[in-house]
Amino acid sequence: MSRLIAIATIALSFSVLLLAQTPQQPSDLQKQGNKDFVLKVDTTLIQVPVSVHDKDGRPVNNLTKDLFQVFEDKVQQLITLFKHEDVPLSLGLVIDNSGSMRNKRERVNSAALSFVRDSNPEDETFIVNFDDSAYLEQEFTSSIGDLVDALDNLDTRGETSLYDAIYLSVDKVVKEGKRDSKALLVVSDGEDNTSKYKFEDVLKRLKESKVTVYAIGLLEDNDQRGGLFKAPPSKRARQVLEQFAEATGGVAYFPKTLDEVEELCKQIAHDLRNRYTIGYTPTNTKLDGTWRDVRVTINSPKAANKLTWRSKPGYYAPLSPPSNQN
Repeated sequence: MSRLIAIATIALSFSVLLLAQTPQQPSDLQKQGNKDFVLKVDTTLIQVPVSVHDKDGRPVNNLTKDLFQVFEDKVQQLITLFKHEDVPLSLGLVIDNSGSMRNKRERVNSAALSFVRDSNPEDETFIVNFDDSAYLEQEFTSSIGDLVDALDNLDTRGETSLYDAIYLSVDKVVKEGKRDSKALLVVSDGEDNTSKYKFEDVLKRLKESKVTVYAIGLLEDNDQRGGLFKAPPSKRARQVLEQFAEATGGVAYFPKTLDEVEELCKQIAHDLRNRYTIGYTPTNTKLDGTWRDVRVTINSPKAANKLTWRSKPGYYAPLSPPSNQN
């Protein structure tokens, strides 16, 4: 009997030792002293896509990490992520379908398909067209055939709800896009005149997102509308497209003729496939929702004054979730 008791005592002691050495799982720690256990990680990695071009506008692909510097609110940051690779994207084609596009439709369709064909085969693309309202013409797809059919179905009519189309397209690509990189190609020939969303709404939504906007404005060079004291609509349309693109690290193009549009679409597709990605953890760890200015510089003595580059000019810091009060 005493031997059995001794064996049982040894077994019990061994079990207690194992229990003491076994890490507690989060479920075991959720309640301690009637207080909720909360694990918080406040580390944020900011990723900045950067497009770099030579003096002839061609992408530059041979730069190394040590040539880049990134500043947040004028404070230099430590680059912890550096990539230069062709990654798949979630893309939105946002096509003006208003009545004034009637004579441009065929060329625009051809240019949009050139853009898709020159993109990564693993991209997913949707199409939104807009006139008096914005419509989802084609859901996300990787099929060229689906995109051709959707573009062929467009019937130009009505006015121009540019702001609604961009705002809703940003929401779609952010919420439903499966790829890490996201972009919109916007093609329009005029100023917004029917949207429910305002310019300021769209600009703020773009700044909050990680979406890059490229725009092609098919505007009239000699627009005489507007009168003596008001700028012509085409000038306002140009300013709007430029601001939307610049706020996201993209660019707006304004071709002189329709013949240039297809080549521009190919150029944009090539640009998207040749971007650098820089990542850093901000030295400012406040989760206060404020805007942070971001500036990227490139120090390349051999290419001094020969390189141009674009990146998103900043971001909104995340907001700290409210703490539970018990």
